[in-house]
Amino acid sequence: MPEVNGPQRLGGWTRLVTARPRLALFAALVITMLAVFAGSGVADRMGSGGWEAPDAESTYTTKALEREFPVSQPNLLLLVDSGGASVDDPAVAAEAARLTERLAGEKGITGVGSYWQSKSPALRAEDGRQALIAARIEGDDKAMGEVLDRIAPAYRGVHGPVDVSVGGPVAVRHEMQTIIQEDLLRAEMIALPVTLVLLVMVFGSAIAALLPLGVGIVAILGTNAVLRGITEFTDVSVFAQNLTTALGLGLAIDYALFIVRRFREELSAGAGARDAVGATLRTAGRTVLFSALTVAVSLAAMLVFPQYFLRSFAYAGIAVVLLAAAAALVLLPAALVLLGPRVNSLDLRRLLRRGDGRAVERTGGVVRGRPGGHDEPSESAGPAGAGRGWGRFAALVMRRAPVFAAATAVGLVLLGLPFLGVKFGTADDRQLPASAESHVVQQHIRDGFPGSPGGGLEVLTEGAATPAQYAEYRNRIAGLPGVLRVDGPATAGRFAYFSVLPDGEAVGEETQRLVQDLRAEPAPFDTSVTGTAAVLVDSKHAIADRLPWAVGIIVVVTLLLVFLLTGSVLIPLQAVVLNALSLTAMFGAVVWVFQDGHLSGLLSFTSTGDMETTLPVLMFCVAFGLSMDYGVFLLSRIKEEYDRTGDHERSVTFGLRHTGGLITAAAVILAVVMVAIGTSRVTNTKMLGLGIALAVLMDAMVVRSLLVPSVMKLMGRVTWWAPAPLRTFHRRFGLSEGESVPVPAEEISKDAPERDRVTSGA
Repeated sequence: MPEVNGPQRLGGWTRLVTARPRLALFAALVITMLAVFAGSGVADRMGSGGWEAPDAESTYTTKALEREFPVSQPNLLLLVDSGGASVDDPAVAAEAARLTERLAGEKGITGVGSYWQSKSPALRAEDGRQALIAARIEGDDKAMGEVLDRIAPAYRGVHGPVDVSVGGPVAVRHEMQTIIQEDLLRAEMIALPVTLVLLVMVFGSAIAALLPLGVGIVAILGTNAVLRGITEFTDVSVFAQNLTTALGLGLAIDYALFIVRRFREELSAGAGARDAVGATLRTAGRTVLFSALTVAVSLAAMLVFPQYFLRSFAYAGIAVVLLAAAAALVLLPAALVLLGPRVNSLDLRRLLRRGDGRAVERTGGVVRGRPGGHDEPSESAGPAGAGRGWGRFAALVMRRAPVFAAATAVGLVLLGLPFLGVKFGTADDRQLPASAESHVVQQHIRDGFPGSPGGGLEVLTEGAATPAQYAEYRNRIAGLPGVLRVDGPATAGRFAYFSVLPDGEAVGEETQRLVQDLRAEPAPFDTSVTGTAAVLVDSKHAIADRLPWAVGIIVVVTLLLVFLLTGSVLIPLQAVVLNALSLTAMFGAVVWVFQDGHLSGLLSFTSTGDMETTLPVLMFCVAFGLSMDYGVFLLSRIKEEYDRTGDHERSVTFGLRHTGGLITAAAVILAVVMVAIGTSRVTNTKMLGLGIALAVLMDAMVVRSLLVPSVMKLMGRVTWWAPAPLRTFHRRFGLSEGESVPVPAEEISKDAPERDRVTSGA
């Protein structure tokens, strides 16, 4: 039987959170209040773009055109509808001219032009009933939003014989930002009460149920303050606030479930409040720390990408994960020291309990009265007997390990097959609800105006050139495959630009090839290309260039952390492979639903036939980190039992019995939060919320319940193998949850396999 370690001396960390718990909680309250103040107004400082690579050719070209030819890059469009009359009717033309002149006089507006000035057919609808006034609002996102708020009410609506609607990129971004903030507030109002009800069902005690919510609120408020500070130095996407809320609540609940459950087990074993907190921090606390590190690393990998949309999620994710872990490991233990056994107060499930035919005393999450006289820690995440149910389920899975492993793996691969047909595109107004004004304007332009509105390409030239050279270059690019028309050049000093109208879809494969052809076309001057398709080409290149680095960082650090936790070389490899496999259903589903448009009516979104390029990267990093979160919880308990008994199969059964209900409860609660985020009216946010919710549930209910135990059974004692140098390294630097608690001999079945204490797997 394993040796029994003596009482462990409280470390500095434990002393810190147990010696002065009231002081710790008071300091936390003060810091939280400061965070509320520091984080106020953070959404107003965030942007709604960030999908472009800042060092890309298209980005450089766009900025140069904005500087040298502001009229070429309008971001504000007024759709003028003349009703039953023609836009060339004198009364309509006079009113349109008045509106154009008035808009040109507005502060912050440049480059105003209209159909009635230029008679350009691109600005007139094919039915002659609508036409456009175009302009450019100067400044950053915040300044442009303020100008739009100031002028839009004066132009929107009926003006004599015409009806005006406001659209354009600025209106799309501004409306998207407003909707995201409104939807986030609604998601919080949905998630908080539902989460509280679920936590009461999980813990039984209303007091215990409130603790995770407190940890989550502290993490969310703290992250908002961090993001507010980051906006002083760089751009941050408003979409990142959704991740802050989701992970703030989700991870806080995960960590608090693990901490509180272990604390209640220690109390039930007879420990005092301070000793119980100390034991909890030495065991579950280490697991929470490992989990936070793995999730933070997965999110930090997005920092390698140049797009600030992805980097924003890294800022928010790292901050909220570390703050949730800090609150769970400092504030929560301080509260538990003060509460002691009162953590089980206000047990709202007492009236629902029924006897099971034997004397059962529920005390702090422990079922007393186990046959043989030994007290068994129960699943605090479920009713009495839930742990034994998970144990029987684990035994069933391992008895039929080849069947469960093969069927589960094949099923997950099949669910992921739709992702093979993924098509990448750019985010546009169709992210918004169909009723949003800027979406309506852009849809009218798509449906009723000639050419491919929004899909034009601009070629910027730099350097001295003669009219003959410009004409020759224009003729050459007009002859390229896929070119419908070339306009220009417009000149300004040593700069000039040509407008190229593609013959195909705005971001179709033909238009993307045209971008490459334009860039490859020789010219007597420097040229660069921008436009929607050019931005997509550059974004895809930037992601493909950095993706190996991001995946490499995640894999290498995950392998290292899981090795430090388990001491095995094979378990980290297994964790990475199974985690990646758990994401297949998510990727297959988002393509089938959001790209292909299935369930678009039920979920109220407009399918564009493609996926925004950065979304799969974001979803991979977030979902992989959350999957590792649950993987660490399960592996820590398996390793704890293996250290105590050396029995491989018993350890797997023990791990699933003591974490199955816990992980399932945590996954359901996190899925509720993500589904609340998924109720957003913005398609990308809806895709993120619903996709991550599916990934979390698949990981907890399929991979952790079926695939992990069956694969570990098939691997057998080899699971724990490591070469001698690495075993030495792990003994010196590794961490685990176990405390070398002795196991009574009668608990080890006589027919159990020989205990493989030597991890070399000889």
